Amino acid sequence: MTTSKPASRGRTKVKTGCATCRKIKCDEAKPFCEKCVKTGRKCDGYESVFRPFSSTPQPIGKPDASASRHDHAEGKPPLSTGDLNRYFSTKTIFDVELSCNEEAEQVLQASLTNDSIRHALLSLRALRGNLESKKERETSETGEQQRLSYNYGLQQYSKALTSLASNLAYPSPDSLKSALLCCQVLISVEQVRGNFSAMGLHIIRGLNILREYRARPYLTTDGLMSARHSGLPSLDVFIIKLFAAPCKFTEQQPSESLSIMTPPIETRSDRKLAPNMRAELTKVATSTISVLARVTEIQSDEQAQSLLSERGDLLDGLDSWLGALESLQQETQPGEPESISDNFLRILYLILKIVLLGTLETAPDLDAKLMEESKQLQDLANLVNERLKCYDMRRGIVVA
Repeated sequence: MTTSKPASRGRTKVKTGCATCRKIKCDEAKPFCEKCVKTGRKCDGYESVFRPFSSTPQPIGKPDASASRHDHAEGKPPLSTGDLNRYFSTKTIFDVELSCNEEAEQVLQASLTNDSIRHALLSLRALRGNLESKKERETSETGEQQRLSYNYGLQQYSKALTSLASNLAYPSPDSLKSALLCCQVLISVEQVRGNFSAMGLHIIRGLNILREYRARPYLTTDGLMSARHSGLPSLDVFIIKLFAAPCKFTEQQPSESLSIMTPPIETRSDRKLAPNMRAELTKVATSTISVLARVTEIQSDEQAQSLLSERGDLLDGLDSWLGALESLQQETQPGEPESISDNFLRILYLILKIVLLGTLETAPDLDAKLMEESKQLQDLANLVNERLKCYDMRRGIVVA
């Protein structure tokens, strides 16, 4: 006599789980799934809410008042302009100056009426404060207090993503503006968290939104066309400023006697490469920001052609810069892996190339070019993420 096997119970398949365990029923807790946390694995997180956009922008709907309405009982922004300018990048821990006061003021003003931006700012404030409070023998916080502060930052991060995804479900002029401003803060949050892969996703998809919705005038076969959605935040300029600032990451572990907030020691190879190569790339970055400003104000086809020529010169300059970098590396570091600082220079190079390629021109093969450059940028962000897994943002890489 044969016995029938008990019917297997169906299990709901999860298609939206985290990248680590979505195939084995992710519980989808955010920002990190509980399954990964409980099993001691590193949760690779979720795809950016700045999802890819098709070549044809979605119709702009009416602003959702409930999505942008905010309780004004808070009374003021979560941060001052000076603090946010400093919190935008972890580079400022090592006394690197940023020039993002204008961007900070835009974000803070918008946070008074937009929940996603306010939650993102609260997350950044908590996570950055938690990072800076961990000074050896100088903190009055207990380990439990620091844990609560960190968890609060993650909770606010999750709320920001949820609110932002809701806004982007039905794009409107207001939701596009808030999405780009929120993207600035989320890029900074991912830096504090050390999740450079997610940072790369936010950068790529934020730039896609800016380009697909034609925030600046552009050229077609019919000539110069006006911006479709003028007045959107200049996310590209913000990102360029962020990465053009000096990078003091190091792969040399500091002496144990150093303070936890002591800037990392520069390696010999960093000193050989960084000064000249960074100076040249910074010149291109400055010129790119200038071109973007003039494209915004463009009035005639003649001006457009002049700027198109200048754009071409900058793209040629980027190609020459990359060739010079690789030649110099072959001469000074044959067979050695590229330094973290040079990884970040390459990220800036790719950002500049993506921004310039998407400015003014609408060539038939443009989407393919941008897709390839974006893939290289994401691959490089993933590489940095892997290399800096054990990096203590306050000290340098901790060698296991």
